[in-house]
Amino acid sequence: MPTTAFYFFTYFTPIIFAIGVVGNIISLIVFLSKNMRKLSASMYLAALSTSDLLALLFYVLPEWLKHGFSLVPGHQQALFLQQNGTCQGLLYLQYIARFLCSWFVVFFTIERFIGVCFPLRRKDICDPKSASRVILGAIVVASSGCVFKPILSGTFIAKNGDPVCTSNRDHQYLSFILDSIFGVTITFIPFVLITILNLLIIRKLVLRNKRHRKIRIVTEESIIRLEFTFILLAISICFVSLNLPYFAVWCKRYWKIKQILYITRTIFYINYCINFFLYSVTGAYFRKELRHLFLNRGRNSYSYRYPRHYSAYLTRSSSQNTSKSSTL
Repeated sequence: MPTTAFYFFTYFTPIIFAIGVVGNIISLIVFLSKNMRKLSASMYLAALSTSDLLALLFYVLPEWLKHGFSLVPGHQQALFLQQNGTCQGLLYLQYIARFLCSWFVVFFTIERFIGVCFPLRRKDICDPKSASRVILGAIVVASSGCVFKPILSGTFIAKNGDPVCTSNRDHQYLSFILDSIFGVTITFIPFVLITILNLLIIRKLVLRNKRHRKIRIVTEESIIRLEFTFILLAISICFVSLNLPYFAVWCKRYWKIKQILYITRTIFYINYCINFFLYSVTGAYFRKELRHLFLNRGRNSYSYRYPRHYSAYLTRSSSQNTSKSSTL
């Protein structure tokens, strides 16, 4: 007999999926636009939008089709997802997407930490080329590190005769160990890094704000750096808040709490669709670029351009502006 938790999972997950797909596609278009892709921060957020989109397509949707679609009247389980080949391929893509979603938030946090706490090093470390190399490296690590999952998984016949995609029975203990390591890698370690770095960023901002009140110096560049930092803090808070309940229940998944697992899993899925709204609320330049792309397209009289400080934010040609505002 389906419970409230199952119905919550069944009917709320498709809403999360639909909103997430649209929101991440729009975010990706904005961050890859001509004005925004000059910034290393935009490169990380574009990568995060892409990984969120992949997680929705290869993780959220298949899980809903496996466990929730059958509760919709007139529908049955999507057994084709449990077949050999499809089973291993989906698991591999799911693990890669989930790994990248977590670590792109960490890399964005590190980028903002350097930008806020070490402004003199920013122009040497935080540029689009460096961001591209970090993103590519993360993809390589994820692709090689997650290969264990399809190797140790397969399709087996359940007691009711249906195929089930799960860990190979001959390697269940090894699979459990590697899954546990994977879980810690995409949750606990990012939690710790994000929390520590954010506390250091907030401390630096508080000290900087005190100096601003005394010397009363504010530049366009400092406003933009602060805006990206607000975006980071919003993403980080939501990342920890939405991941922590599911991770805590997952750690106790062998207890009799399967209903709670479905509730926390659904809440966890929100992590893949909420960033667009965070960008829109905390990012004035994101909203400005969004209006330019969708409301002013085709208007010849409209010439959109960021201020001089903004376009020079993470380029080597901004050395004079950087030295001038490095104390901000």
